[in-house]
Amino acid sequence: MNYLKTTSIEKGSSVQLAYNDYGNGQPIILIHGWPLNFAMWEQQIAHLVDAGFRAITYDRRGFGESSKPWNGYTYNDLAIDLNDLIEGLELNNIILAGFSMGGGEVARYIGKYGTKRLSKAILISSVVPFMMKTEDNPDAFDASVFDGMKEGISKDRAGFFEEFGKNFVNLTKNEERVSQAQVNYNWYVACSASKKATLDCVDAFGKTDFRADCEKFDIPTLVVHGDDDEIVPIDVSGKKAAGIIKDAKFEIIKDAPHGLTFTHYKELNKILIDFIQN
Repeated sequence: MNYLKTTSIEKGSSVQLAYNDYGNGQPIILIHGWPLNFAMWEQQIAHLVDAGFRAITYDRRGFGESSKPWNGYTYNDLAIDLNDLIEGLELNNIILAGFSMGGGEVARYIGKYGTKRLSKAILISSVVPFMMKTEDNPDAFDASVFDGMKEGISKDRAGFFEEFGKNFVNLTKNEERVSQAQVNYNWYVACSASKKATLDCVDAFGKTDFRADCEKFDIPTLVVHGDDDEIVPIDVSGKKAAGIIKDAKFEIIKDAPHGLTFTHYKELNKILIDFIQN
């Protein structure tokens, strides 16, 4: 594990991002979902490296082995962290891929910094473009859903993530594709994150509007979503994102849940390689 000091300072110390950097070739940055860390990309990293790419993963602030500051969990803050990583590693011609909450970092990075350092973008089971119901976004979740999640986490974080982890992979439908042990491990990873970060990120991914960011995508973009996603339903997110982002390639993985990096990794990996090699 490597560590990079960001430009963010809290109590006199730099917030540090823990990251892994494998392989050579064109860089692809993989941004994990909530409430996990870089380990969720285990089935993708080796596949990408073997295909000749440089796979870079990092733990979002507050998660995994990165610093766990009290503040800084808005998408503007997270986009700055991502930019610090890109500049610190002197990366260009990047393929930027985000899963679930990580899709928001992809969108906000492009909205804030543009695409001069990027070659392609990928959104997987992403929360983009806007998860919260408003007058101009009626087919989405009421704000009370996210407030309820925070209440559950505050009351019994371990208990909340035990049930959430099963729904993450639609466990009863995918017992032949993912083990209970993997679900248990995901629970451990979730519980290892900062409670403050876990709570603040619910507001970030649940209530941030990325529609204006999506309109700034001007590079080849892949949107991948499972049609059995019970956490971030395809009609709320994937279909809408593909409709806003100009010329986006939209791939639907049949019967795949939210956590398709675990359950449908073979199908996902083929889609990723086909997109980034062409």
